Amino acid sequence: MSAHKYALPGRFSAPPSLADLEEIAQQAYATIPEELSRFVGDVVIRIEEFPDAETEQEMELETPFDLLGLYRGVALNHKSVMDVSSDLDMILLYRRPLLDYWCESSEDLTHLVRHVLIHEIGHHFGFSDEDMERLEAEAEVEDSRPHN
Repeated sequence: MSAHKYALPGRFSAPPSLADLEEIAQQAYATIPEELSRFVGDVVIRIEEFPDAETEQEMELETPFDLLGLYRGVALNHKSVMDVSSDLDMILLYRRPLLDYWCESSEDLTHLVRHVLIHEIGHHFGFSDEDMERLEAEAEVEDSRPHN
């Protein structure tokens, strides 16, 4: 699959599947800023249709479409070498809310997924929203430069 296959709504015969979004997420993950990627270890990216009922309640969502992604685990700035991890750190991306947002915004789907990944990885490192916006803006500038 080419990432460009889903560049704009309406240029496909069916919505991207869970597997399609997983592939898009892996491609997007490969382009995250080095400042984030060099520290990312055992973070699993998982695609689900919607947040589960427990997450909806925990996050006080009005609708399951309100959440595009979620980091589950202990942020690195709160971990200790003495911690015994019972679960893998995980970034959950929610297919239906992502597709809904994508259709409403006409934003490139790969760009949208990348933005959500950066945001959730930033939470993993305890970065502020301002830090993540700066990193993403710097990465956009870097991506737009000609590569030799």
